[in-house]
Amino acid sequence: MTTAVEDALRRLEQSEPDIRAWVRVDVEGARAAALSAPDGPLHGMPFGVKDIIDVAGLPTECGSPLRRGRVAAADAWLVDRLRRAGAVPLGKTVTTEFAYFQPGPTRNPHNPAHTPGGSSSGSAAAVAAGVVPLALGSQTAGSLTRPASFCGVAGYVAPVGTWSTAGITGLSPSLDAPGLLTPGVSELAKVIEAIDGTTAEDIDSVRLSVWQGVELTDVEPSMLDVVRHTGHALRADGTELPFSTVELADAHAVVMAYEAARGLAAEAGHPESLSRHLNELLERGRKTPDDEYRAALATARTARTAALDLLTHVDAILGPAAPGPAPQGLAATGNPVLSRPWQLLGLPVVTVPGHRDPHGLPLGLQLVGHPDRVGRLLGVARAVEEAVR
Repeated sequence: MTTAVEDALRRLEQSEPDIRAWVRVDVEGARAAALSAPDGPLHGMPFGVKDIIDVAGLPTECGSPLRRGRVAAADAWLVDRLRRAGAVPLGKTVTTEFAYFQPGPTRNPHNPAHTPGGSSSGSAAAVAAGVVPLALGSQTAGSLTRPASFCGVAGYVAPVGTWSTAGITGLSPSLDAPGLLTPGVSELAKVIEAIDGTTAEDIDSVRLSVWQGVELTDVEPSMLDVVRHTGHALRADGTELPFSTVELADAHAVVMAYEAARGLAAEAGHPESLSRHLNELLERGRKTPDDEYRAALATARTARTAALDLLTHVDAILGPAAPGPAPQGLAATGNPVLSRPWQLLGLPVVTVPGHRDPHGLPLGLQLVGHPDRVGRLLGVARAVEEAVR
């Protein structure tokens, strides 16, 4: 059955001149894959692939001229899992340079004058524009949660280390995690079950800890309002977190710079081909002492123990997925700081869409859960999405 692929190609042709979410569309490859797709739970579902994730026979260019034309010999683990479930890769979506800050050409489908976020910008925009019901992303800082929030779609960041990153060009091995973007939480749960068998739990009552994130950055009033409103609707409490998110955000920055400088050492030898943002990150990482890096990892280990203890008493931590709606302009991708603490701790995160600011721009909520209770987290996310509606 090729109808879904053909429909996606038509929608892509209509939206792409304005949204610019795709690097490469594999029309003939997608049509052929649709004809031979297994009769699995995702049979015939077209999906986009962030261009740091390998699809056999297609280039993985990572938003950089240094990777131009480098063709993948095999599918990434995540792409292979989706193919086995019957899904069909439609092509590669725009990413920021090596999944860091330098933006690509993608625009926000809700208002093309605003950023879609980064680094999973093309994937989030492709789903928000209705081109595909699924796109693959990744997160090292706020690379998936933020664009999901800005574009008004659901997002899932897998717990660090649970889904293989084979076939994914990473930035920081201690922080990198694959993820998904879909229109809503129900679609997210269906895809996760097809990938690893995790099923969303039916939830009778929800126990949430509400976190506002204001110690990390200025959170806009519209975002604070929806966090408070949702927490109140679900009778959540404001349990004090047993660790400092400021310390965790600082430690995250140390780990990311240190590991990126070593992982991209070859690319750093061509500074003229890298953006100012990435050159600065790599330089900072090269100057980071080993002791500072080890201390940052120790901070993460201690806080993770405390977080896991908290998450045995509550189902999830509810907070803002971004400081506010997508900022105007395309020269930057927005502030990722509200995701940094949770990514350092390696915890699963679901972004729940549905709220809007007074100007109609999406506002996403972030739910942080226990890595051993992803099914519970998905059930809670469905309950939160229903409360938002």
